[in-house]
Amino acid sequence: MIELDPKVLKDRKFRAANPGHDPGKACFYVGCTGMSPEMRFLNHQRGYKSNLYAHKFGLKLRPDLYACYNPMPYAAAAEMEVELAQGLRAEGYAVWQA
Repeated sequence: MIELDPKVLKDRKFRAANPGHDPGKACFYVGCTGMSPEMRFLNHQRGYKSNLYAHKFGLKLRPDLYACYNPMPYAAAAEMEVELAQGLRAEGYAVWQA
């Protein structure tokens, strides 16, 4: 999970995906990978096979929100990605899911 710069909210597509966003709460990119979160974040920063929002607005990893789930098999991680994104949105966070 990557915390995104709040400037991402200027993007119409991102805002449209998060109609219930509480302006006092953070924005996140949620994805899963077979590599370490640190390596995947570095790839996003470099623009290598990156998500637009993670590449352009990614600030930092948030292991406090995902470390308890690692490691896990890829299929389970893909399911968890959806659950995490939905749960964060339900709490008012703005989220882009891979």
